[in-house]
Formats: sequence, C-alpha cells, structure tokens
Amino acid sequence: MPSPPSDNAMLAALDLLKIEHDGAVTHVRLNRPAKRNAISDALVAQLHTCFIHLPDSTRAVVLSGEGEHFCAGLDLSELAERSVAEGIEHSRAWHAAFEQVQFGRVPVVAVLHGAVVGGGLELAAAAHIRVAEDSTFYGLPEGQRGLFVGGGGSARVPRLIGVARMTDMMLTGRVLDADEGQAAGLSHYRVGQGQGVAKAMELARRIASNAPLSNFAVMQALPRIAEMSQAQGLFVESLTAAIAQGDPAAKDRMRAFLEGKAAKVGKP
Repeated sequence: MPSPPSDNAMLAALDLLKIEHDGAVTHVRLNRPAKRNAISDALVAQLHTCFIHLPDSTRAVVLSGEGEHFCAGLDLSELAERSVAEGIEHSRAWHAAFEQVQFGRVPVVAVLHGAVVGGGLELAAAAHIRVAEDSTFYGLPEGQRGLFVGGGGSARVPRLIGVARMTDMMLTGRVLDADEGQAAGLSHYRVGQGQGVAKAMELARRIASNAPLSNFAVMQALPRIAEMSQAQGLFVESLTAAIAQGDPAAKDRMRAFLEGKAAKVGKP
C-alpha cells in the first residue's frame, strides 16, 4: 500500500492558495485575485485541507488575500439553486473549514485590505488577530441578496461588534471603513496601506515564540470559558492554568524570568 502524501505535498497541491513558510510562520494567501478572492466551493475545501495539514514546524499563520482585496465573500457565480438539505450541507462545509482556522493547532493573524465582505468577514472573524490596512471596508450584503450568513458569521461577528451593529449592517447594507471597523472591534491593529503583511508577520513571529501549550490554551480554552457560567469557567481556568504551568517550556521561561534573563513588562 502506498504511503499517504506528506503535509508539504498536500499543501503544494492547493492551487487556489499561495503558501509560504518563514521559519515558524506559515503565510497563506487566498489566490483568486481576478475574483476579488471570492470563496468558491473549491477554495473552502482547500482552506480546510490547508489548516488540517500545516507542517509540524508551523507555530503561527498569517492569512491574507492576493491582489487588491482580502475576500469579497461568496462567489455568486457558483450560487446554484439548492434544496434545503443541500444548503445545509454547503453551510456546514464552510463551518468545518473556518472551525479549523479558529480552533486549529496554531493562532492565525489575518491581514485585511480592500473588501472584507460577506463570507470574507466571516473568514476574518475566525482569525485570532486582525490587522487592517487603509483600504479595508466591511460589509454584510446578504440581506440585499435575499440570503443569510452561512459561514459562521451569526455566531462569530456579534461577539466582535454586537448583535445590534451586525443587524444594522445586514438590514441596511451599511458598509464600515477601516477606521469604523477598528472602532467597532473588527480589527485589532490599523496600519497604512501595504503595511499589513509586515505587521502581521511581526505579530506572528512574536506569537510563534510563545510556549505552544500556552498558545493552545488561549485559542481553545479562553473562548470556551467565556461561554460558561462564572463558576464553571473558573474551574476550567484552574485546570488550564495548572496544565500550562506544568509544561516544561513554561518552567524554562519562568526560570529565565527569575534569573533576570527575560524582559519585564513595560510601557509601550
């Protein structure tokens, strides 16, 4: 029986993505610039495959879009009439892919520029850190298309900007520019045009230098604790803290700090 293809071989076959490795950081670019990186069924499948098969050496991911836009959402040219069952299956395929972004193995830093619209905003909301350039604009046009978000937007976007603001965007077609999105909570960092990838790589390298188990706890435990009652959350916090501090990498870092070999927290 032939051996299964390696992770690198799997990634090399993904023609709708550009994937590059820079030390512990993997840069994943959506690669449909002529379509404003609109999400087709094939692109969703490739994103899913990509995040499942990241190399063991990857400690953080930078996610960006090739060309002038991050992602303009669902590729409407592929939108076919679907039965209810087929529509559910289509939505769940998006859920599975974006779940790997949010709850995969490593943190993801998204670089936003141009259109971050519909499914593009749903994808961006699955990332852990978002860096927005000057040209960034956000929209949820599903209400004007006779549609509803189906890529996890109703679960993720309100946690960033609130139900009321998302309702406004969907009912009225309101578009937020980069500064409005920053104020609303859609991005963590605002940078000049063309500076997003450099900032994201800087952040990703910093994240990649953390203890892997600590990063994993922040990704996996923190959002789940936030959904629990306080009593349940505090108990899970205790378990997670004990597991994290028992990791050899954590012990080495604490020892370095106590010996004066690690920097103290200071004003920015």
